[in-house]
Amino acid sequence: MEAFIAAMPKAELHVHHVGSASPRVVAELAARHEGRTKVPRDPAALAEYFTFTDFAHFIEVYLSVVDLVRDAEDVRALTFGVAEDMARQNIRYAELTVTPYSSVSRGIPDVAFMEAIEDARHRAEKELGVVLRWCFDIPGEAGLAAAEETARLALDLAPEGLVSFGLGGPEVGVPRPQFKPYFDRARAAGLRSVPHAGETTGPETVWDALRVLGAERIGHGTQAVRDRALVDHLGEHRIPLEVCPTSNIATRAVERIEDHPIKRMVEAGLLVTVNSDDPPMFGTDLNTEYAVAARLLGLDEAGVAGLAKNAVEASFLDATGKARLAGEIDAHLTRWRQV
Repeated sequence: MEAFIAAMPKAELHVHHVGSASPRVVAELAARHEGRTKVPRDPAALAEYFTFTDFAHFIEVYLSVVDLVRDAEDVRALTFGVAEDMARQNIRYAELTVTPYSSVSRGIPDVAFMEAIEDARHRAEKELGVVLRWCFDIPGEAGLAAAEETARLALDLAPEGLVSFGLGGPEVGVPRPQFKPYFDRARAAGLRSVPHAGETTGPETVWDALRVLGAERIGHGTQAVRDRALVDHLGEHRIPLEVCPTSNIATRAVERIEDHPIKRMVEAGLLVTVNSDDPPMFGTDLNTEYAVAARLLGLDEAGVAGLAKNAVEASFLDATGKARLAGEIDAHLTRWRQV
């Protein structure tokens, strides 16, 4: 199964830009900024540093890594490094969640930031065959000032690869409805709505994301299964869930992997996609997440291929791109069965 997954073409829909920086890249950045950061510059020490006590601790550590990205060259190197890691996993398409506010507010000029991610995107597609698209997300813990700036960056600068608008960070104490004006503006400009919801709070956060923010996909949605009416709504309208099993364990959103609600989601007929969230921070990658999902769901190779095609269906690729990638997954399964 691991070999089948590793060779399978894949799409990923919920993976964070800075959170995908490899230990090598993080260690190099930490060495560059030695004396101004508590992030270890030894890759081996990062595993211990990335051991989280709860979601609040995860946010604290995450922001310390964000603080390592100090200039446009850091952004460019980090972004292309993420694409290289994706290429090694046969990820063909990814919608990478980028938080431009965090970098611009730390002094990186906004135009330089946009040029850096776009340069890396074009190079990744040309040299690696990895197609990247952007979701610009609001760091909810930074409040409405961050929302206003994220909307400005998304709408006034609008890089070519931008397809969606999101909301990340902690859910507790950060009500979703306050961000409605910013999502309204983004959606009016043609961006798709993909907020995080129902990760560390209950089903009501998912309802807010759907009813107030116009969510077309739900980031995590871990607690959605607690509300039968919500499950019915998600199923009826085929609203995808971006499920990240190992992340939910690492941040203590779910206590044990055996208790993860992914099986209940699938049994309820929901459109489930598998994702890695912040893979190096959680000691995982997308291939590992598919293996975890296959075990929890009792899937064979055909079932795993079906799960991979869910991500293609739920993506914001155009119809031609979706057909091409779904066809590659089907062809992989056919070849595997012939061996």
